[in-house]
This record gives sequence, structure tokens and C-alpha cells, in this order.
Amino acid sequence: MWMRGGTSKGGYFLAQDLPADPAQRDAFLLRIMGSPDRRQIDGMGGADPLTSKVAVIQRSNRPGIDIDYLFLQVYVDQALVSDAQNCGNILAGVGPFAIERGLVTAGDGLTHLTIYMENTGQIAIAEVQTPEGQVNYQGNTQLDGVPGSSAPVLISFSDTAGSSCGALLPTGNAFDTVDGHRVTLIDNGMPCVLLRAKDFGLTGAEGRSELDANSGLKARLEAIRLQAGYLMNLGDVTDKTVPKMTLISAAQAGGAVRTQTFIPHRAHASIGVLGAVSVATACAIVDSVAHELAQEQGDQIAIEHPSGSTQVVLTRDAEQQVSQVAMVLSARKLMDGQVFS
Repeated sequence: MWMRGGTSKGGYFLAQDLPADPAQRDAFLLRIMGSPDRRQIDGMGGADPLTSKVAVIQRSNRPGIDIDYLFLQVYVDQALVSDAQNCGNILAGVGPFAIERGLVTAGDGLTHLTIYMENTGQIAIAEVQTPEGQVNYQGNTQLDGVPGSSAPVLISFSDTAGSSCGALLPTGNAFDTVDGHRVTLIDNGMPCVLLRAKDFGLTGAEGRSELDANSGLKARLEAIRLQAGYLMNLGDVTDKTVPKMTLISAAQAGGAVRTQTFIPHRAHASIGVLGAVSVATACAIVDSVAHELAQEQGDQIAIEHPSGSTQVVLTRDAEQQVSQVAMVLSARKLMDGQVFS
């Protein structure tokens, strides 16, 4: 099934329908996406990392868990398939897909699913609208970066801190210095390196195409990313899609901060769900790169990005530490059929 999840798009597969051997599975996915080719002309990919994604889904045998979800990023112009990260956008479609495929019995009105994210061992809870036991895709929820509106899918996270790096702040610091730049290394569901846009001569208003064309900027960011990989307990990240590089600047449209994210070598059209979670969490950490620029937002944080903004709701514990995060997303079924390799 091909679905839009959040601001991404990709193929959703039952695990049993893919080769069990990872090498054979990856070869199949590269073939159906049309990679490696920057246009992906001979496959289903859309010539963009945001549309070259895969969800592998199965009924879970874990106590208290409904669905196991593995995310795979299929590179566009390289023969690589990576499981090094989660994808919160594609996650938005996991619940609807699981219900459509009969892995979970739909309730009459709302269906709640507990999802185990295999990439990082974390858990998410999805709330899907299912009037009369059928997934509803029609509604009034609008996402910046997605035309039109759809039914809301509420996603809650409670244990994403340190999902890939072992700790929310892998170095234990609100900020570090890498290559002479003040950075915040954070992982609340997505490993991110937060940097001040002004340190690179940017205002924060630059568009995606302008950023992508700035080879000097991308080279400087990659040099920092490679060093940050070791500091974040990720090792050599040369061939990995994490950490994401996020430039932070003052908000321009009433949000907390403005972001420009590289994923990791191309500019993001918006921001990833879990990337937004990590940035919003950083806004609440004194001395972080995000906190020093953030406008006060309370517990509902608007993270601005090139396509608009993403809303993140933070829940804090008695010590005012972020304990739970929720987001309203949406998904839409695009195609259900057979893909050929």
C-alpha cells in the first residue's frame, strides 16, 4: 500500500510479504523505488528522500504491543537502505495500514494502537478515527507542507529520550563546541545537531533550493556531522542518515524558533516529526542552542520550518523535565495494489 504519512510518502508492506533476508529485502526495495538514480525514473520513488521511504509492519508478539514497525530509508542516488533512524511522519500511516490489513480490530469511533518502533526500541501510541469500524481519511486537520486536509492521527511518545544515542543529551551538556561552533547534540526520538544559522551567515529565511545549492555550507555541516557522530555515540556516520543537521534562528511567524534541516545532505522541505520533537525539547533546556533563541510558547511549541510550522505538545514532570510528547498528524491511503521488481 502506498500512503502519505505526515509530510512524507512511501510504501507500507507486511513483513511477511518481503524477503526475510535483509540483503535480499534491500535489493528488492532499491529496485521498486528505482534507486540509485536521482530521478528514480524506473521505480516508485519520487526523486526525494521524503518520498523514498518504506514501513515494514507486522502483528507484535511483545506483551502490551499491537504492532511492530520497522522504518527503512531508501536512498535516492545511492544503492543504500538504512534502518539507522525512526520516521515519525511515516509512523502516522502505520495505524491506518495495520487496521486496513486486519492486524488490529478497529473500534467503533476511535482505535488506539500501541506501536513498537523496531529501529530504536521505543513505543508510540496512535489514535486513529474509525467510524463504523473503518479507517476515516477525511477531516479538517491541516499540516503545513501538505495540501488540503485529512482526518487527524494523534501520536504520543513517552520514552523516546536517547532512543539512538543512549541519552537525551549524549555528551551530558546543553551545548558543546565542534569545529568552533556552538552546538546542541540531542536525541529525543531523532538524533539532531542544532546550530545557530547566523554562525553560517544565514538569516533563517533561505529557501530549500538556495540551501541545497550552497555547497560550501553543506561541506561545513558535514564536517561537523562526522565529528558529532562520535560524540553522540553513533560512531562513523559517513554512510548513515543520522544525525540530522538543524540550523536554528529566531522565529519569523509567531513560533518558538525557525528551523532549516538537512536530512542529512539535502535540505528538508519541512521538518521530520521526531526532529521537531527533539528541537521542541531543546527549547525547554536552558543554555541549548534552541533555548537561547526561543520565544516563550508554554507547553505547546510551534517549530517553524520552510513549509510552515509543526506543533509539538510537551508534558513535564514535577522537576519540569519533558516526560511525554504528542503531535497531531494525518495520513492518507494513496494506492493499494501490486508493485513489480
